Amino acid sequence: MPEYEVASIGDVPQDEAREYVVGGREIVLCNVEGEIYALQGTCSHEDLPLDGGEVDGGTLVCNWHGATYDICTGRATGLPATEPLQTFETRVDDGRVFVTIPD
Repeated sequence: MPEYEVASIGDVPQDEAREYVVGGREIVLCNVEGEIYALQGTCSHEDLPLDGGEVDGGTLVCNWHGATYDICTGRATGLPATEPLQTFETRVDDGRVFVTIPD
């Protein structure tokens, strides 16, 4: 599976999801206490963008209808979402964030 260099760790704020297009897919990066997580970039409830969604501890809150997700697992934790978000493997090397996207 290809790995892509996506951003500098400093580009990923601790309080909101940041959108990137990686390997042809929209993803969001979330910073949880210095750990970077990558999830699909659209809400599973209505396929709306998660860019700018609130990151509250380990929870991502969709700006559109308030659906919540566990950032570490992608699991839907609050209605109206019931389906999980796809997650992607990340690593940080020398301050750069890399994401692995399946073919």
